[in-house]
Amino acid sequence: MGASPSVPGKTIHDFIVKDSRGIDVDLSIYRGKVLLVVNVASKCGFTNSNYTQLTEIYSRFKDKGLEILAFPCNQFLHQEPGTSEEAQQFACTRFKAEYPVFQKVKVNGPNAAPVYKFLKASAGGVFGSGSIKWNFTKFLVDRDGVVIKRYGTTTTPLAME
Repeated sequence: MGASPSVPGKTIHDFIVKDSRGIDVDLSIYRGKVLLVVNVASKCGFTNSNYTQLTEIYSRFKDKGLEILAFPCNQFLHQEPGTSEEAQQFACTRFKAEYPVFQKVKVNGPNAAPVYKFLKASAGGVFGSGSIKWNFTKFLVDRDGVVIKRYGTTTTPLAME
């Protein structure tokens, strides 16, 4: 029981993901930065509070080495129905997000994005299953790419500060 063991010899810097336009992004470019990785959705009851606070936290700490990595996900009641580019435009236009919004991903199941399989294996959920229960689950990753802590949906970005 409890959290699953971390993937041996791996850090988040070992993954390549796609940006909202489908272009590869090597996460090693974030080496040396503290990362907050979040599965986001535009039509969730937690959208306004989380996006507003993510933008606030980012503007406050980006110069101190924080980077937020937002991954749109449509697995929870289809609350991210549009394209990846629409999700990015929503975050940037409505919430002034300056941090990267990547391509839509699955966070659970056999087709979960490899980076999310890594995150979940590194920091299991409340029930030890590793499954992500809802939108706006947050993973705090240290400057070396190691997952430090996992926060559930109801933990706001400002509460993590």
